[in-house]
Amino acid sequence: MKSKEFKELLEQVSRLSSKQRTSLRQALEASLQDKPEAVREIEARMGNDPVCPHCGSHRIGKWGSAKGLRRFRCHVCGRTFNALTGTPLAHLRKKERWDQFAACLQESKTVRGSAEECGVHRNTTFRWRHRFLAWISVNKPPSLHGVVEADETFFLESQKGSHHLNRKPRKRGGKASQRGRSKEHICVLVARDRSGQTTDHILPAFNVEVVDGLLGPAIDPDAMLCTDGANVYATFAKRRGLLHESVNLSAGERVRAKTIHLQNVNGYHSRMKGWIARFHGVSTRWLPSYLGWRRMLDGRDQALSPTVVLKSALKIIDFNTL
Repeated sequence: MKSKEFKELLEQVSRLSSKQRTSLRQALEASLQDKPEAVREIEARMGNDPVCPHCGSHRIGKWGSAKGLRRFRCHVCGRTFNALTGTPLAHLRKKERWDQFAACLQESKTVRGSAEECGVHRNTTFRWRHRFLAWISVNKPPSLHGVVEADETFFLESQKGSHHLNRKPRKRGGKASQRGRSKEHICVLVARDRSGQTTDHILPAFNVEVVDGLLGPAIDPDAMLCTDGANVYATFAKRRGLLHESVNLSAGERVRAKTIHLQNVNGYHSRMKGWIARFHGVSTRWLPSYLGWRRMLDGRDQALSPTVVLKSALKIIDFNTL
């Protein structure tokens, strides 16, 4: 409502009868309590002791409300903020429909399917998707324990959505121009322990320095690393002092001593690729978002809910602990 219309409305309040004023008060109280589920979850993020996201101060005062959220002002730095400030979802609109969209993410719906479900434009759900997945894509388990399987998989490089290609165009989800592995493929290294904790990395190159820099900090020193026969893994394990066992896949070996195998991580590869296929070619630019999305979904059918997805996007909870 515009300020002029609001002023006219206030002038009419004095003309209301006692009964009408009671009805108006009840209507206002009901409207304040009837917040969408998503908005209630966002507001709950601040807790009883809000902290300034700009300077970390606890000296906070209320500063009205805007766009459906309470605002606060820091008495130290003087800046204002709300519950979304500092999160990937800041400045996005239509918050009342975020719980519906979180359900779409949980159900792995397409951009157009999500747009139809939420009643918004497909460009909006595309923007929401990658803002919701911004934190999820980098939220990986700090450490893998026990038996850790590591293996690489490959995705066809894609410039989907780009207006300036550096190669000849091809159909979405098409085929490489060359047989076998080439520069047209993106290498993704996946490491997974037997409890289901998973981490993944897009590799700029498959060598010891890259693998050690990305995978080294994520594996517990007491873990046993299971890989294929690539020399990169043997050198990496020796450098880190890890117990290392390899499976000779090229010779047809699949399982050794009942526990030495890559079936866990290769099963994850299969589920991930089958799931990604529904999107008919994922842009390489957005591949990290889809990898994180898949990590969140895998094996968490009972634990996930739209509320959990929303809280994960807001950095309230860590889905790796579910």
